[in-house]
Order: sequence, then structure tokens, then C-alpha cells
Amino acid sequence: MSDESPLAWTDDGQPRSRLYGDVYFSVEDGLAETRAVFLQGCGLPGAWTGRTRFTVGELGFGTGLNILALLDLWRTHAPSGAHLHVFSVEAHPITAEEAARALARWPELADLAALLVARWPGRARGFHRIDLPEVSATIDLAVMDVEAALSEWSGQADAWFLDGFSPALNPAMWRDEILALVAARSAPGARAATFTVAGAVRRGLAAAGFAVDKRPGFGRKRERLEARMPGAPLPRDLPRVAVVGAGIAGASAARALRALGCAPIVLDAVGPGAGASGNPAALVTPRLDAGLGPLARLFAQAFGRAKRLYEALPDAVLARGVLQIAGEDRDVARFDKIAASDIFEPDALVPLDAAAAGVRLGEPSIGTALDLTKALVIEPVGVLTAWTGPIRRARVARIAPGASGWTLWDAADGVIVEADAVILTIGPAIGALLDGLPIAPVRGQASWTDAATTAQAAAWGGYAVPTRTGLLFGATHDRGETATDVRDDDHGRNLATLAAALPRLAAGLSSADLQGRASVRATTPDHLPLAGPAPGLEGVYVLGGLGSRGFCLAPLLAEHVAAQALGAPSPLPAPLAELVAPDRFHRRAARKGRSVPAGDR
Repeated sequence: MSDESPLAWTDDGQPRSRLYGDVYFSVEDGLAETRAVFLQGCGLPGAWTGRTRFTVGELGFGTGLNILALLDLWRTHAPSGAHLHVFSVEAHPITAEEAARALARWPELADLAALLVARWPGRARGFHRIDLPEVSATIDLAVMDVEAALSEWSGQADAWFLDGFSPALNPAMWRDEILALVAARSAPGARAATFTVAGAVRRGLAAAGFAVDKRPGFGRKRERLEARMPGAPLPRDLPRVAVVGAGIAGASAARALRALGCAPIVLDAVGPGAGASGNPAALVTPRLDAGLGPLARLFAQAFGRAKRLYEALPDAVLARGVLQIAGEDRDVARFDKIAASDIFEPDALVPLDAAAAGVRLGEPSIGTALDLTKALVIEPVGVLTAWTGPIRRARVARIAPGASGWTLWDAADGVIVEADAVILTIGPAIGALLDGLPIAPVRGQASWTDAATTAQAAAWGGYAVPTRTGLLFGATHDRGETATDVRDDDHGRNLATLAAALPRLAAGLSSADLQGRASVRATTPDHLPLAGPAPGLEGVYVLGGLGSRGFCLAPLLAEHVAAQALGAPSPLPAPLAELVAPDRFHRRAARKGRSVPAGDR
């Protein structure tokens, strides 16, 4: 990605596109133009009257001015308890500092501008989510080409702000194919508005199914366009959602549901972190894939989202930066390729030679490494407590269709709760409640001690990270095992793994008193998570199979599942959602005429 800003400043302080030679907003009064062209043009605020959820799509995020005007209207005229969702596209994002300068000319929006600028999205290619709970709103920004963004978004907009640069200067934004995608992503009765009345735009909107009308323009522009899709919006109430499990997957699901205005019912037999999420520290690092395709994009987006959410929690972060130690010679080329890609933020991945890595780790014999500068070590207990909320202590033995939705039963055949939707997040135990999901257990034991620590977290086939009071390292990986007793032999295996990568650190622990914890994680045959509707069970959703990267994957995938349960737009692009869809094994098996595979054994 280029380091050069797409924005240039005119002599009178107006932002102008360096790439397209057009202004970002009217030189007369950009805010007044936005209100006239887009808010009035989409019939706002009247169009959202009586709605519990309203979605606005935008082509051309720019400085964020249109969205600030929308948020200003929403905070004063939104229906009680309603949530606003915005999906916007920007192929050439500006910086937060540039946005702050451009927006400073409207002091009446200063408080909203400060919120938006403080949470300004990054530059990595992909989808970025911005939370604005202060005004009950969520923004998903797609940093990519407009056609790819619209193709990969799974939502439906109730209103569209078509605000690309002038069709004469940026014709790619206004092609018939783009307007057809806008129509395909529009809810019944959706309205669209734009400043341009170019004939090609009028014809493209009409061909896509919109009824198009000219209206009086703003300022020196004589006319603008309003368009409307046929139909009427469908009423939608917030469902009752039960979340089963209170590990990082369940806690993330509870947080995601609340962020969208739903108060979940969280059920767990023991409490937060009783399973695989209960260690004293956890790594937040992505899986590194040099293919740079959907798999790499999934982990990059999940990592970026997890980082933002954990950093927003007081005292959750124990350490920043993790060195990924190369395991073999080919890792050097892999690290270089991944670090040069645009799916991570600039400078998020920095290759280190052996000398630099050795200095950082205090190990003279270390090899090359990749410095994951944005990676985190977090303390799980604070995250789980903050996100889970109230927990109803209950062990769910079975679920079955009820009079309306689903009934959850205990082992004594007593009804625990009834809900419209259920999200299962209980790791390998999901298989006991649902037939046909290939999910299998993997036992892992971690070791820790207060006799040593490390200033630099590191990962390889194992890991060594600081805790609040010492050092955590490990972990064993035993497929098919479910016992959770702590074993001296496994402490020995963890020490051997540590010694293979960091011999000096391991030597200092030869006589240390070790504590440990064993838990059972869930894995799948393709080593990818399950996140989405359970096959053949409407209203039942799965979030599991996260393996050893639950703290990286869970926050984003929980938002995906919560969106599906509530009928809201998902932050997960469609190709990435396909990777984690729980029915993928059934579809693959059907294509090959085979049965669904069992979990890894």
C-alpha cells in the first residue's frame, strides 16, 4: 500500500482528492449539502420511524462527514431502543488526523467527530468495524474496491448514500455493475440518493430496479437524484437469544449481542473461564498464511478486531508485541511475503534477523523471527467478566423445538429457558447437543511459575508469555483426550518445548515449582472454526472449533454469529463466512457422495 495520502489541501484549506481531482464535499457548505442531498433525499428521519434496526449503505466514506450528519440526526430522532448500522466503502482511506482537520469546520458536530476520529479505522485491506455505543450505532467500513466490497457484504440497506467522486472523474464507481450490486443489497422499499443527475447514473439505477426522480439540487447544482426500490420494509422484533457457554466464545457472543441492542441469556454450568479460556494469560496472534487468500484474510481481520476490543478494556493487556520464531528455513521467505502484504496494518509485521531476535529474547542461539508488533498478551479473567455479564448457572443437557423457538432442558428433564435463538459455544460438548458436526476434543496442559518472567512474549510450536506475576509456557496437544488432571509428565514436555526454542529461559526453570492447568479445546477436520447456523436447525447457531486461537478468532466470529441471529449485517465478508460455515462439511460430503467426516482423532 502507498504511504502517500489520497488527500491534498487547497490554499483555502479544503480537502481535495489527489487521485481524482475532485472535492470531498461542497466548498459552499458540505454539511448542509449532506443534509439536503442524502438525509432529505433518503426520507430521513421519517424512514426509520417505528424500526428497531435501520441500515444505511454508503459508497465513498471520505472524511466521514455524511456519517456524522447521519449520526447527529439519529441521536435526536431515533426510535427508542433502536440500533443504526452503517456500511461504507472507501478504497483510499485518509488518516484520523486528516479527518479531524477536515471535520473541524463544523463545531456543532465536534463531539461526534471526536468519537469517530478516536476510533478511526485502519488501512488494512478488508472490513473494519467501528463501535459507537454512545449513539447506538455500528459502522462497518470496507477498505477495498467498491465492486469487491459490495459483492462480499451480506447485508441489506434501507437507505443508500451514493457519494463517490464525480462520474466524469471516477466512472468506475458508477458503472451499471456497481448499481446492480447496490440494488441487490437493498431491502424492500430502500431509498437511494446522490448529488449527480448524470444520464448514465439515472439509467443504471433504473435498470437495477429503482424508480428514479430528479429533485432540486443544492447550491450551484440545479438537480439531484432520489431513487426507491419497490416494496415495504419488513417489521422485525429483537429475538430472545440464549448463549450456552461462558468461555471466550460465549463471552464474545454476549458482548456482540449487547452491542446490537439485544440482552442475551447466558448459561454455564460452572462460570466464566471454567474450560479452555481459564489460563492466567492468553496470546492474541493471527495464524500466518503466505497464500494471502481468504484464510489469511480471516485471521488478519479477526486479529485486528480482537486487538481493538481488548485494548478498550481497562487492565486487560499484559504485554504488547510477540516474536514469532522461525521454525525452518522456508519461514524466512514466508514471513517476508506476509509482512509485505496489505491485509495487516502498516508495520504490524516486521521481519527480524537472528541477531536482532536474539537481543530481544536474550537468547544468543535464536534464529530469525517475525515481530508481531500489534500482537497482545491478555489476562482472560478480566475480559470474560467484562463481556459475559450475568450468568445463569445451568448445564444444558438437550435442546428441542418449543412452542416458539427453542427449549433448553437440564439432565433431570427440567426446562431451563425458552428462547427464539440459541448460540452454542461449549467447545467439544457441542457435539453432545447437535448431531452431525465434526468437532473433536484436544487436551492441552499449560505450565506456569512465579519464579521467572519474560519481557518479550514469543511463540513457535510452543509459547512463552508473561502473566501478571510470572511466566506461562506450553502447551501440550493431545487429540482425542478429555481428562483435565494436571500431570508432571506434561510439565516435563512443556519444559522440553521451551528448551528447544529458548534454552536460556528454560535453564532457569530447572528447579522451579510449576503450576498447571489442563483443559479441552475443540477442533475440526480442516482446523477451521464453526461459526454460523447449525445445519438443518433454524434458530440454532454454533461458535466453536476455535482450537488454540480462540482469543484471536472469537470476538469477530461472535459478531458474525450475533448478526445472523438478530438479522443484522455481519462484519464478515461472504468468502470468509463461507470458510467457517458449520454446514460446509455437509456440502462437501454431498458433492463427493460421502458421509460427514468425524472430528480430528
